[in-house]
Amino acid sequence: MSDVEPVVVQPRTSERGAATRSSLLAAAREIFVSKGFAEAGVTDVVARADASVGSLYHHFSGKADLYLTLWEEFQAKQTQRTKHAARAARAAGESDPMRVFVSAARAYLDGCLEDRELAALFLRGDGPPGFDVVMSDRLRKWAQRNAALFEDEAALVVVITGALAAAVSEVVRTGDRALAEEVLAIIGQIRPATSATASSSG
Repeated sequence: MSDVEPVVVQPRTSERGAATRSSLLAAAREIFVSKGFAEAGVTDVVARADASVGSLYHHFSGKADLYLTLWEEFQAKQTQRTKHAARAARAAGESDPMRVFVSAARAYLDGCLEDRELAALFLRGDGPPGFDVVMSDRLRKWAQRNAALFEDEAALVVVITGALAAAVSEVVRTGDRALAEEVLAIIGQIRPATSATASSSG
């Protein structure tokens, strides 16, 4: 008997599985954007993906899971965009927290404009039950990160987070990049009430 173990060629199911998962997500995106979440059906998705219902349930628990996966992937990309923009601003010597925030906010808005159909889908209010809670939780976590950036200036964080959330909704609705820049310019001028009081009394 040989001391060399026979090489067992494993079937490339993981690559096939990844391709199937990817095509199901791409199909779900198209169906949700065109029909809305409520009107979309699992059968619509598998028909568009040229897959089977069984394969969909192998990768996802159902329609809501497809939607939430699209949301999480979109948010992961947006988080990477904003982190990269903030790091780049600091690397360029920027130390003003507001300017760092505006750089990150611009990156987020750019991402929304580049993937406007998907961003609009999540802002429509037509998502799975409980999605509004997911959105609120993400907004709260985002505000907490901003609070760290602004050294716990709670009121300032509430104002700029709310302003940017409203801006995202309007910019996604209109696709107006110039409006995005105008909003960012205004947000960039906001300062804590203590700073405003000090400058007006000085």
